[in-house]
Amino acid sequence: MTLYESARPLLFALPAETAHNLGKRAMASAQSSGTLRRAIRYNYRYRHPMLEIERFGLPFESPVGVAAGFDKNGEVMHCLSDLGFGFAEVGTVTPYPQPGNERPRLFRLPDDEAMINRLAFNSQGADRVANRLETHGTPQVPVAVNIGKMNSSDEHEAIEDYRRVLDRFSEQADYFVLNVSCPNTPEDYDEQSPDHLREVFSTLEDENENDKPLLVKVGPDSTRDSLADLVEIVEEFAIDGIVATNTTTDHDELTDTHRNEWGGVSGEPLESAATETVATLAELTELPIVGVGGVDDAEGAYRKIRAGASLVQVYTGFVYRGPSLAREINRGLVELLRRDGFDSLEEAIGADLE
Repeated sequence: MTLYESARPLLFALPAETAHNLGKRAMASAQSSGTLRRAIRYNYRYRHPMLEIERFGLPFESPVGVAAGFDKNGEVMHCLSDLGFGFAEVGTVTPYPQPGNERPRLFRLPDDEAMINRLAFNSQGADRVANRLETHGTPQVPVAVNIGKMNSSDEHEAIEDYRRVLDRFSEQADYFVLNVSCPNTPEDYDEQSPDHLREVFSTLEDENENDKPLLVKVGPDSTRDSLADLVEIVEEFAIDGIVATNTTTDHDELTDTHRNEWGGVSGEPLESAATETVATLAELTELPIVGVGGVDDAEGAYRKIRAGASLVQVYTGFVYRGPSLAREINRGLVELLRRDGFDSLEEAIGADLE
């Protein structure tokens, strides 16, 4: 039994958000010590040439990253890198501070190996997060900033919100992810309507003076036709990639006592739908895809890669599996690639589509 497996019952006895914040404080403390950082890297980081890949003009030593939502305010980027993650996504970051929904707003569903969240873009705001990254620097892995809007913003104000966040992080971010698929924020208009997306992409294209890669995040509940419409718009504006997927609003298969809490579902129940969305997008476009949803082991990551994902991200799997997750996935991916006769990760991408 690992140390995390021993400690998990104690952590799971606490409210989910409280435990999450305690874990992040421990990680922040660890990354402040050079000795601890070296020990963490020695025990957790796993690198292998077969896993190296380049996307968006950036080198990734590992295809396994941390999804938005885990480190909303960029507080533990260095520790995540030390744990072996190949990239990390800060945010969602909003232009100004906002509290999000009232607590409780994050729930574990152990019976389903899932989580439900209705955080609604709680953020310290762009200035505070950017100042933190400027002061402490970013790790030697690609760092994305997931940009979102204020919950009170209308359709036109939202576009200005996105512009402000992109502009504030123009120096620190290696790439940006536009979050227009969150199921937990007020929806007074259709964030994914073609007209709205065209206006958003046009504005960000003009604002992106440093020409940083821009990706868009989609939900798992979209139809093939709606994904095809999105791809058409994305390619019209030379967007650099797609993150698939956000959380799902589908609670039908949940069995845990918290199944009726409203919010977006992540974790194991999302795995199949997210992988199917990756495969659909890979059939519709040659743009790089980041696969997210239910990844908690090497086999799950590999399914998304063979479905067409170049990179994968974890969040809920990290909560259930603990700090060794990146190491175990990376090691497992090398074994799976060798088993199937691939010499590199690149060769396996989209293998199930052929």
